[in-house]
Amino acid sequence: MYRDTQLLIDGTWQPSLSGKTIPVINPSTEEVIGTVAHAEKADLDLALASSKKGFDTWRRMSAYERNKIMRKTADLVRERADEIAELMTLEQGKPLYEAKGEILANADVIDWFGGEASRTYGRVIPARGDGIYQLVVKEPVGPVAAFTPWNFPINQCNKKIAAALAAGCSIIVKAPEETPASPAALIQCYLDAGLPKGVINLVYGVPAEISEYLIPHPTIRKISFTGSTVIGKQLAALAGAHMKRATMELGGHAPAIVFNDADLDAAAKILGANKFRNAGQVCIAPTRFLVQEKVYDEFLEKFIGTAKAIKVGDGLQKETQMGPMANPRRISAMESLIADAQKHGGQVRTGGKRIGNKGFFFEPTVITDVPKDARIQNEEPFGPVLVVSPFREMEDLIVEANRLPYGLAAYAYTRSVKTASALAAQVETGMMAINHHGLALPETPFGGVKDSGYGSEGGPEAIDAYCVTKFVTQASL
Repeated sequence: MYRDTQLLIDGTWQPSLSGKTIPVINPSTEEVIGTVAHAEKADLDLALASSKKGFDTWRRMSAYERNKIMRKTADLVRERADEIAELMTLEQGKPLYEAKGEILANADVIDWFGGEASRTYGRVIPARGDGIYQLVVKEPVGPVAAFTPWNFPINQCNKKIAAALAAGCSIIVKAPEETPASPAALIQCYLDAGLPKGVINLVYGVPAEISEYLIPHPTIRKISFTGSTVIGKQLAALAGAHMKRATMELGGHAPAIVFNDADLDAAAKILGANKFRNAGQVCIAPTRFLVQEKVYDEFLEKFIGTAKAIKVGDGLQKETQMGPMANPRRISAMESLIADAQKHGGQVRTGGKRIGNKGFFFEPTVITDVPKDARIQNEEPFGPVLVVSPFREMEDLIVEANRLPYGLAAYAYTRSVKTASALAAQVETGMMAINHHGLALPETPFGGVKDSGYGSEGGPEAIDAYCVTKFVTQASL
C-alpha cells in the first residue's frame, strides 16, 4: 500500500531537482517503508512562482465556485478514507480507527470552510454626506506558507489549507517528512476535485532551511505554524522582521481538574481516552491532573485501572487502542522525564518503560508525588505520560492551573454550575472543556494564549486570519 512521496509543484508530482530523498520509517517495525522527495532552494523557487500564479487564478474565482470545488474534495476524502488511513497508520503509528476518524473529521472541515467562503462579509458604514458610500471589504491576504507537524498529518495540514482556500489564498505546505504520504493523498483529493494548478504546492525537506527561505520571501504574505513553542517563537520573530502575518498554534501542558463533586467514572474514562489518544502526542492532551483531596485516592485508582487496560500494539491490528510513538526521539524524551520525576521523589504508579525493543512502543504511565520543580511539571510531555497531584481549595487550584506560561487547553469535571463558571472565568487558556471533551470542531475557535500561540485554526476567526480588510469610500460626481 505504501508509496514514495514526491513534491507537488504547479499541479505536477515530481522528484526534487537534486534527486535527493529522505527515508520514511514505520514506527511499529522500525523498517524503512518508502521515501519522500527532499526539496531545496531551486524547488522552493518553482513552488513560489507557482503559488503566485495560483493565487492570481484562485482569488478571481467566485466564492461559489471555490465552495463547489471544496465540497467535491470533501466527498473524495470520504470515499478514500480507508486507503488514506492505512497510509497514515503505516507512517505515523496511530491505530487505524483513529486515523480514519481524523480523515473523516477533516472532510467535515473542508465542507464547513467551503461554506464559509461565501460568508467573508464586509459592511457598509453610514456616510456623513450625501452621495458617499463607505465600504469595508475582505480580500485574501495572498500566498501562504504553512508548516505542519507529524502527530496529526491530515488534520494540521488540512485546517490551514481549507481556511486559506476558503479566503481565496494559495498555499505552499511544508508537510512533515516523517509522515508524508497521507497529506499528499489528501491534497490529491483537492486536485481531483478540480483545484487549479498552483493553488496548493507541497514540499518536504529540512524544516529550518525551508522556513528560513519561505518566510522572508516577498511572494509569501502570511505564515501558519503548528509545532513547539521554541520553534514557533523563532518563526514568529522571523515573520515579524518581515511584517508577515502569522498564526501560531504551539505547545501546551493542559490542566485536567477533577473536583470532589465530579462523576469520577466519567472523568477517568474520558480523560483516559483523550490522554492516551495518539500515544499522548497531542497538543491539547490533558497532562497535569489536579484532583481535589477528598476524591484523590478514588480517582487515582480508577484512572490507573483505565491506563492499565489500554491495549498497546501495531496500529494496523484491530485490537490496538494505542500505537507506538512516532519516532525514537519521543522514547528518549519519555525516559528522561520519568527519570527526572523519580529523582525528585515521584512515584511511577503504572507504566514507565518502553515496551520491547522493536518499534517505538511505550507503556501508558501515571506518576504521583511529583514536586513543582520536576521537569514533567513544567515541560509538555507529548507522550503517554502524565502526573497526578492533589489540591485542597479553589484558590490553590487556580494558582496551579495558571502557573505555567502555556495556555492552550484546559479540562474540568464538576457538577457545580458555580464552580464551572468560576473556572471558565479564571483559568488562563484559549479553550476549556467542562465535563466532556468538545474541542477542535470545524465551527469552533482553536488556539491558545500566552506561550501557546495566537490566532485560531477553527471557526470564522480562522478565515479572518487569511484576509485583509480594505476600506473603500466613493462619492458620486
